[in-house]
Amino acid sequence: MSPKKTDFWQLLNARAVPGLLLFSLMASLILVLVSTPADAQNLLPNPLQNPICSRIDNQIQVSLGLRIYCFGRQPNGPGTGTSPSSIQSSSGTASDSGGGTSSFSRNVNAASLAEDISPSGSRAYGQAETSIAASGRYVVEAWNDFTGAISLCPSPMNKEELTGAGFSNDGGNTFTDIGGLPNDDCNNNRLFGDPSVEVFHAPNGTTYFYISSLYLPISFTDLTFKIALNVCTVTGSGNLNCSQPVIAAKSSECDFSCSVLDKPFMTVDPVNNRLYISYTEFGFLTATNGQVELAACDLTDPANPMCENGSNGPSSVFAPPYYVVAPSDANCAQNGAYPAVDRTTGDVYVAWEFNWVTNFTVAACADTSTPVVNKLARIPRMCLTFPTTTTCPSQSTTSIPVTSMDVAFIPGYNRFPMNDFPRIAVSERAGTVSVVWNDARSNPGGDILLQSFNLGPSLTPTSLAPIKLNNDNVSGTFHFMPALRNPDSSGNISISWYDRRLNPNSALTDVFAAVAINPRITSTPSNRRVTDISSNWLSVSADFVPNFGDYTDNYASPPPSSPTDDDPLFVAWTDGRLNDPQPFESHTPLPAPH
Repeated sequence: MSPKKTDFWQLLNARAVPGLLLFSLMASLILVLVSTPADAQNLLPNPLQNPICSRIDNQIQVSLGLRIYCFGRQPNGPGTGTSPSSIQSSSGTASDSGGGTSSFSRNVNAASLAEDISPSGSRAYGQAETSIAASGRYVVEAWNDFTGAISLCPSPMNKEELTGAGFSNDGGNTFTDIGGLPNDDCNNNRLFGDPSVEVFHAPNGTTYFYISSLYLPISFTDLTFKIALNVCTVTGSGNLNCSQPVIAAKSSECDFSCSVLDKPFMTVDPVNNRLYISYTEFGFLTATNGQVELAACDLTDPANPMCENGSNGPSSVFAPPYYVVAPSDANCAQNGAYPAVDRTTGDVYVAWEFNWVTNFTVAACADTSTPVVNKLARIPRMCLTFPTTTTCPSQSTTSIPVTSMDVAFIPGYNRFPMNDFPRIAVSERAGTVSVVWNDARSNPGGDILLQSFNLGPSLTPTSLAPIKLNNDNVSGTFHFMPALRNPDSSGNISISWYDRRLNPNSALTDVFAAVAINPRITSTPSNRRVTDISSNWLSVSADFVPNFGDYTDNYASPPPSSPTDDDPLFVAWTDGRLNDPQPFESHTPLPAPH
C-alpha cells in the first residue's frame, strides 16, 4: 500500500478534509447506484460490488462462504452420472441416524432441520464445511448455514448469520443446534461461515471454544473484509454462551474496494496462550493471486482474546497482516492454508496449496517450471512476537509434489475444480509434522497420501515417498478431502476422508478413517468406516456451490483431567443422506469415566 493510498483512506474514513469528503460522497453515491438497497443487502449477492468477485472462476477460486457473498443463492439439484436406481446403500434405508459401525458411534446430525427455516417461512437447503473440537464431554461443531442468506437482520436465534453451530455436553451423542452465532452489528458486517473450531481448557477449569468465520461488509460503514472469532464459554450448568465477534484480521489493501480474506483456519498453543489463524488474502496490489498470512491472538484472558492487527491492532480502516507466510506469486494462485503448532517450542507450521487451478488456466503456470505443490513452512516462535514482527529470516519452507485432482469432475460434487488442500498436524511425541492430501498420481480417483517431516528448521521427510492411507485398491475409486488436526495423548494421528470404495462408479459416498496411526508409519494402515449410511449425492438439493463444501474435519480429544491411550476421535463431515446437506458427527468409543 502506497503512502498516498493509505493517507487517502484514513482521511476518507475520518472525513477530515472537506475536498476528500465531497469526493468520498460522490464515490459512495456511484457505488450505491450499482449496489443493492440497505434493507436487502443480506438477500442479494455482492452488496458492495467488490471487483474481486468478478475474478472468481476466471482467475481465482475461493471458499463456499465467499461464493455466497459474491453470488448469493446458487440452487442445484440432482447431477448427472450413474443412475442410483440400481444401487443400494450398503447400510439399507436412509434415516437421520443409523446404529453406528463397529468402531464408531451412530452418526448424529449436529444441526436441527427445524432451525433451517427463515423467519418468513422459507427452508434453506444446505449446511456444509464442518469443523469440530472437543474437550472431555463437551463438543462443538460449526458449519456454513445458508439460512443466513435468506434471513433479515436481526432474526430469532441469529438466523441471519451464515455461521451455525451445535453443542454437545454428552460427548457427541446428541447436539443442540444453537442457530447462528451472535452478532449485534449484522446491519454492517455479517458472519459468512467457513468456520474453524478450537478449544482451550483454562487452568481454572473453564472450557472455551473459539469459532472463527469470515466477517464480511454489507454496508459502507466499514468496507474491510475481516476474520472474526466468537468466544463460546461452557458454563457450570453445561450450557454454551457465545460472545460477540472479536476481530482477528482485516484487509491490508483498500482502494475504493478492499482486499478479501478467505479460508481461515485455527490452531491453539495452550502452553504459550496463543491462538493462530492461517488464511489467504486476495487483493489488488501485492496480494493479487493469494497471499498466505497468519493472524495471532493472545489468550492470557481466554474470554477476551487480544488479536494483533485485529481487536488489538491499529484503529485505521485497514491493517497490515500480522505475519506473511508466503507472498503472492506473480502468476500462480495459492490457497487452502492450514496451521499447526509445536507446543514444546511454540513454533508454528503452515501448509497450503500452490498453483491450484492456475496450473491449467494460466500459461505461465502450466509448464514444468511451476508444478502443483503443497508447501510447508516453519515459523519459529521467536518470530511470532507481540507486537507484530513482519519478517522472519529463520522461516524455512519445503515443497511436496502433488498430482492434482483439480481437473476432475466428481459425480455428485457440484464444483469444478476439485482441490488438493493439505491438512496438517504436529506430534511432539513422534517429533513430526505431518501433511495429508488427496493425490491422483497412482489412482485417477485419488488416494489419500501422508508425508511426515522431522520437526525443526530442516523439514527433512521421515520417508522417501508418501504413504498411501486408503487400503482399497480399485482404480478409479474416489477418495478426497482428508481431515487431520491434532495428535492423541500417545502422539498418534488420525485421518478421515470421503470415500466411494463401497459403491464404485456411483455418487454414493461414505467417510472412512485411519485411526491412531504413528506419524512415522511406512506402510498402509487399516481403515475404519465412519458413516453408517452412504449418501447419494446425485439426489441432494443444495442452495450453494460446492454442496460438499471443500473440507471436512476431525479432532482427537484427550480428557482434560486424565489422558488415556483410547482418546476419542470426533469426525465431522457434510452428509447427504437426507437429500439436504447436513453437518454430521461420529466418534470412537469414549473412555470410561474417571
